Amino acid sequence: MGKVTGFLEIDRRDRTTRPAADRVREFKEFVIPLGQEGTKEQAARCMDCGIPFCHNGCPVNNQIPDWNDLVYRDEWQTALKNLHSTNNFPEFTGRICPAPCEASCTLNLIDEPVTIKTIECAIVDRGWEEGWITSQPAERKLGKKVAIIGAGPAGMACAQQLARTGYDVHLFEKHAKAGGLLRYGIPDFKMEKHHIDRRVKQMEGEGVTFHYNSNVGIDVAAKDLVDEYDAVVVSGGAEHPRDLPIEGRDLAGVHYAMDFLPQQNRRVGGEELGTVEPIMANGKHVIVIGGGDTGSDCIGTSVRHGALSVTQLEIMPMPPEKEDKLMTWPDWPLKLRTSTSHEEGAEREFAVMTQKFTGPDGNVEKLHCIRVDEKMQPIAGTEFELKADLVLLAMGFVHPIHEGLLSELSLELDGRGNVAADTNTYQSSDKKVFACGDMRRGQSLVVWAIREGRQCAREVDIFLTGSSNLPR
Repeated sequence: MGKVTGFLEIDRRDRTTRPAADRVREFKEFVIPLGQEGTKEQAARCMDCGIPFCHNGCPVNNQIPDWNDLVYRDEWQTALKNLHSTNNFPEFTGRICPAPCEASCTLNLIDEPVTIKTIECAIVDRGWEEGWITSQPAERKLGKKVAIIGAGPAGMACAQQLARTGYDVHLFEKHAKAGGLLRYGIPDFKMEKHHIDRRVKQMEGEGVTFHYNSNVGIDVAAKDLVDEYDAVVVSGGAEHPRDLPIEGRDLAGVHYAMDFLPQQNRRVGGEELGTVEPIMANGKHVIVIGGGDTGSDCIGTSVRHGALSVTQLEIMPMPPEKEDKLMTWPDWPLKLRTSTSHEEGAEREFAVMTQKFTGPDGNVEKLHCIRVDEKMQPIAGTEFELKADLVLLAMGFVHPIHEGLLSELSLELDGRGNVAADTNTYQSSDKKVFACGDMRRGQSLVVWAIREGRQCAREVDIFLTGSSNLPR
């Protein structure tokens, strides 16, 4: 695919970023695209490797060599059609997906994988610029109604697939706008929200009805939806955060990351915060506990607030800077990853356990920490303290919130507290109720959410009509 000798002649070149000193002054995207010619050149590097491991590396099974070849041949519109055949929202994944496809690329064996994520983003961005992306309403209606609860990427993908098939789709969202964690978790400097807004407009043109500020199970009866609609899909997130129940947890200034990040997104989006306490990092020593993407987002947001210092703590040992390719490839490797937020100014500490929080007058002032061994057992004599005015807990999520929707429907849960449903049918213990995304599989990536939403739509279609032409 691409140019036969392209990978031998052309070096890998990826998108660049604006300097950290400039970008931390605002909450805007700062990645600089390669441009059409640069993207075509990088697409030419896709080699005819025989077995495209990138297909399996990508959860939505993007046909990566195909659209790389099309971009190389300047057939951008056909490349866009191919890309959309497997991925409803490539502008989302082209910005925030960690790109497991690139880890699986054959050229990653020499640390020079094809810039798949960059090419994907360039294709869809050009599609919007050229006006190639429009609403695709169904040619005929099926006379059946489907309710989808949760307008994150899983719910949006499921809704779009079903609406284009001819269903009357109603998407219920407890927040004021659609997008789920894309809107209320991912900072705007990683993905601006107009990308979501134009997809919502497209979907409205396809017949999807959005019901905002509708918290099903709280102010909308879940059982009424089950009675009224031919099928119901639950596609909310895994929103129950992992806590740190240690001494001083109740001190002021100790917050969940997902109390902190959505506030800033609402500020940028012009939404009211309501009666919640504003959480700001300006002029503070910030400690982020948790080493994943959410922790990284807390760092970037705190730096933009004007924090005096930001320190990230991770209980796991520091991973190697470079993986053993022969042991890991083509699987996703465990290795040290430095995000753009880390580059903006943060200290990172690995193999550290926080034992307690202390502070006068009910406010956090210090973290009391100790270093741990590879089995995460404390190492005597390694105790130390860190100054902290704001502590953000970014240790992941354990399962969906059970109160409200799930308890009202009495859906069976799996051993981890997620809705029990397999990937063959996506049906819950109530055969009329389907589950997909984080609510079914637990905390995961946006690309997995899109995959699950698409596959769930196919199973709903089969359930209601006996067959489906939707892609698996």
